[in-house]
Amino acid sequence: MTDKHSALFVCVHNAGRSQMAAGFLRALGGDRVEVRSAGTAPKDQINPVAVEAMAELGIDILGQQPKVLTDDAVKASDVVVTMGCGDTCPYFPGKIYLDWVLDDPAGQGIEAVRPIRDQIRTNIEELLRTWDLEPLPLPSH
Repeated sequence: MTDKHSALFVCVHNAGRSQMAAGFLRALGGDRVEVRSAGTAPKDQINPVAVEAMAELGIDILGQQPKVLTDDAVKASDVVVTMGCGDTCPYFPGKIYLDWVLDDPAGQGIEAVRPIRDQIRTNIEELLRTWDLEPLPLPSH
């Protein structure tokens, strides 16, 4: 464990919401944070519309791969943010759990995914501020 803040983002497929959240935290938190994401039933690839929505803001998540949720990932994280996985997320005492209610971008077009992306960005900025970290500027594109 390092003295950096760390977050684990969990959704069912680890293909949309949790990947966008991880992308935002990497971009806005920089090397001040550790970022993990996982799914309870991961897909074999990231949602291409989520990739497109993030690319519009200069954040590349194309190289990320959906991963299965493990107990070790939860244990290694200060904050566990769930997004629609309900009771399938493991619980460990002493962790901070946040549940972000967000629409699922699966099967949605870019017009429907942008507001989800923007809400995730707002949530990430708020999370950083709870850690007394000011969000970094997004890369110019």
